Amino acid sequence: MYIFLVASVMLMAVGIGWSIGANDAANSLGTAVGSRVLNLKQAIILICIFGFLGAFLQGSYVTKTIGRGIVPIDQLDKDMALYLAIVATFAACCWVVLATYWKMPISTSHSIVGAVAGAGLAIHAPVNWKVLFDIFICWIFTPVGSAILGYVFYRIFKNIFYRFVNRRYIKLCMTILIIISGCYVAYSWGANDVANATGLVAGAGVFTPTMSVIFGGLAIVLGIITWGYKVIETIGSEITHLLPIMAFAAQLASAVNVHIYTIFGIPVSTSHSIVGAIFGVGLVRGARVINLRIMREIIICWLATPFVSGAVAFVILKLIVMFIK
Repeated sequence: MYIFLVASVMLMAVGIGWSIGANDAANSLGTAVGSRVLNLKQAIILICIFGFLGAFLQGSYVTKTIGRGIVPIDQLDKDMALYLAIVATFAACCWVVLATYWKMPISTSHSIVGAVAGAGLAIHAPVNWKVLFDIFICWIFTPVGSAILGYVFYRIFKNIFYRFVNRRYIKLCMTILIIISGCYVAYSWGANDVANATGLVAGAGVFTPTMSVIFGGLAIVLGIITWGYKVIETIGSEITHLLPIMAFAAQLASAVNVHIYTIFGIPVSTSHSIVGAIFGVGLVRGARVINLRIMREIIICWLATPFVSGAVAFVILKLIVMFIK
């Protein structure tokens, strides 16, 4: 039975990693595709490379928070820890896949955190409400901080480029900067979001933290390659029409924002970060250029994410506990 549970945890970790890659790939270079600096194939290759590097080099920071910070999985009965890991990853994966089908950029961080908390409540495990509260506060500030940074960066770089850079080189400079900043977003995304796929695997003792990060990174790459294009279309062109300098400012703002949270081990949403940054740069040109209908739909999905995945995890684990007793 134990081997079956371990295999199930690994399978669900691949599933959530795949869904993360499919939904969150757009956060890295969707703006570059939208501004026509890169085509879809080029963007996906770069996201795979730098997303994996971020996961491998700094993915352990947030893995500890997901694996043990919300619910102390390592202190639970071994079988129950595996049940919790299976159910939480399953609930999060289902919601992320559904949102990806709708082409909605939701937060995989919110999904897995809500699922872990819901599963923990189902078995009366000690939920660390202080950590959850701190994460919740950071969730609120993530899109706001990115919007402010995006607005400021766009104003600053717009003045610098059109005032000091020779017009013949502006296009080349912007292309290089958009690609570099997009790769930085992919790196910070990989570092922050790999924990959503493997934090529970590490917490349940199935893999070491290093092995779980590699495992999760590969699963995320699989999701990017197979289904990552869907949300890229929404991020790249449906929120607002992006000029190249807007894409650069948005990507830089999002990457800086997420990287800061990653260093402190806080799981935040790269989706919220990039959408907030795009909203911020769009405001420089006026609210009329922003697709408010898409923004409203995205925000509704954001709000629903932790509660839906948490409720699904709670109900499923309750049923499992009733069945095995």
